[in-house]
Amino acid sequence: MAQHSSPTTPRHSPGSLILTFYGAYGRGFADAGTVPVAALIRLLGAVGVDPPSVRSAVSRLKRRGLLTADRPGSKAAGYRPSGAARELLEDGDRRIYSRPAPDGTWLLAVFSIPESERQRRHVLRSRLTRLGFGNAAPGVWIAPSHLEDETRHTLARLDLTAYVDLFRGSHLGFGATAESVGRWWDLETIAHRHRSFLEAQEPVLRTWARRRKIPPEAAYRDYLPALDAWRRLPYADPGLPPALLPQPWPGERAAEVFFSLHAKLRDAGREYVRALQPPPAAPAPARLPTP
Repeated sequence: MAQHSSPTTPRHSPGSLILTFYGAYGRGFADAGTVPVAALIRLLGAVGVDPPSVRSAVSRLKRRGLLTADRPGSKAAGYRPSGAARELLEDGDRRIYSRPAPDGTWLLAVFSIPESERQRRHVLRSRLTRLGFGNAAPGVWIAPSHLEDETRHTLARLDLTAYVDLFRGSHLGFGATAESVGRWWDLETIAHRHRSFLEAQEPVLRTWARRRKIPPEAAYRDYLPALDAWRRLPYADPGLPPALLPQPWPGERAAEVFFSLHAKLRDAGREYVRALQPPPAAPAPARLPTP
């Protein structure tokens, strides 16, 4: 099978692919999701990442507190997601694999943080941006209301709830909401990201649509880069009401392509990953009591 993912691989950083791998498959490894170094090198090599780049990326992720070394220095050495990384991956599961149906209501986050705590202000702004909020006014951020549960969970996890008031409601006037959405979000950039995803992944989907058999390694090689390219899009585009977006909006087609690839390739890719997973260690023999 021609490797459609190869031309896009250079745009995927090794660190990002490693996190995507743990999100998709790595947490299923035995021993709390610990993936042996040799297996990680082979699994990333399948999508075009050379061993030195894998090792460098693992070191960076470890320094950032996202990976934890297990049995360092031994032949069975490996890495697993840290507690913080596991929370991020679980948060990602809820966003990446869902297709929200906006009901036209909005979530407002209003905050005021004193200058003496400017670092918390920076963290809060960064987190709201990453969640997909738009900035409506100083200290006022807005998002579709279906992000309420995720926003509450994230703010509580970061111990920021004391600084934020959340409101839920409808736009009552006076400006046109479609024009407002264009001010609150950079729709041109978001649309460009959707089109870039489609440019890379629609040919992949067309190729798989013509195939009946799904070889596990080929499925894995195409699925992991597709997931890596997709997983940031639901954050950049938080599921804004279609009626308020420029038409034709490429986001719906991008979602269709991703979820079609997801349904066709993910489970087959897991078979390839399982083939490289080492068998569970045999339990140590029981020691007989000394007579």
